[in-house]
Amino acid sequence: MKIKIKYSLFTSVLLLVVSASLGQQQEYASWTLEEVQEAIDHCKVKTERTIVNLEGYDKSPRTIPADSKHWEAKPTGGWTSGFWAGILWYVYEGTGSEKIKIEAEKFTNEIETILSVPVKSHDLGFIFQCSYGNGYRLTKNGAYKKTLLIAADSLSHLYNPSVGTILSWPAQVSNKVFSPHNTIIDNMMNLELLFEASKLSTNKKYYKMAVSHANVTAKNQVRPNNTVYHVLIYDDRTGKALRKATHQGFSDESVWARGQGWGIYGYAMGYRETANRKYLKIADKLAKAYLKRLSKDYVPFWDFDDPAIPNTPKDASAASIVASAFLELSELHNKRAKKELYRTWAEKMLRSLSSPSYLSGSRNDAFLIHSTGNKPRNREVDIPIIYADYYYIEALVRLKKILQSEMAGKQMPKR
Repeated sequence: MKIKIKYSLFTSVLLLVVSASLGQQQEYASWTLEEVQEAIDHCKVKTERTIVNLEGYDKSPRTIPADSKHWEAKPTGGWTSGFWAGILWYVYEGTGSEKIKIEAEKFTNEIETILSVPVKSHDLGFIFQCSYGNGYRLTKNGAYKKTLLIAADSLSHLYNPSVGTILSWPAQVSNKVFSPHNTIIDNMMNLELLFEASKLSTNKKYYKMAVSHANVTAKNQVRPNNTVYHVLIYDDRTGKALRKATHQGFSDESVWARGQGWGIYGYAMGYRETANRKYLKIADKLAKAYLKRLSKDYVPFWDFDDPAIPNTPKDASAASIVASAFLELSELHNKRAKKELYRTWAEKMLRSLSSPSYLSGSRNDAFLIHSTGNKPRNREVDIPIIYADYYYIEALVRLKKILQSEMAGKQMPKR
């Protein structure tokens, strides 16, 4: 199947992509609804190409090696297993393609096999909320609701009431690494599954667990300068914070870009689900710290404190996560200044990601290039990674809905 990729509107106005090396903040133009739709349609073309190249539904794309044009698929079960199905759901939402919807259903249904055996994974939120959560949001399929509740219940078994957080990396604890109880900033993202389960059931324990986790994380993992620690190690009996560390950042005290993004997104989502303004304030502070360190082209280096900067990899996945989070923050804030601030920054980030510097074009089947998974261990460095594409398409769909809402408001008759 040969697909010709077309670039016009959403790449032609990219005045901002001249060069970050000029040392100036790059130019920026607001997105139009037509441009956003063209960007989403481009993602649809890439998605259709990937569908043709995948073999079966029991594997999902994770990365594209540097010497390849196609996704390397991994067996269902890893922490990234839900992102591909989630991408399909967002492409369906953004285009209305029934063909894509059918594929989304097939890949989503396969993920349920993960729950056929006892599961000990803090990543169940990533896996099931991105796939079944989006599927349920768009279809209200009762089977999806049932699976979400099963997944949330499984995740809840990792909650330690003495600490007040969900255990991260159970296997690492068994191996005496980050033991006896650890919590990573990434885990803020998995709380959405617990919040969802609380709404879908009469069991409020999920809500209480999520709130406790967010509160303890805010207390111990947010630094005085409003950056975040990647890992906190706790005494599993007393709940005392024992040590602060990193697994994917440059150093224990450095600012890992994607970790800061997880924090911004996680607390924005926490405010959306609880209306607790404490979480909104935390998201604002984390966002301010992120922007203070951000590169001129709006895409961060993988770690803000890597001494090799600028000769070190960027992380487009962090940029896509933050762009999506900023669009949510633009909707959550009531004050016009804050709404415009987050909207403007999000659009700048999406402009940069949609430029030839980060859009894969004809190079491979991904949406984006230049993501970095785990630089310290030299894994998934400066290549396309599936979660970068997931949050990129999520951000585009969010922006489309915002623009549509604004247009509808302008067209409403005066009373």
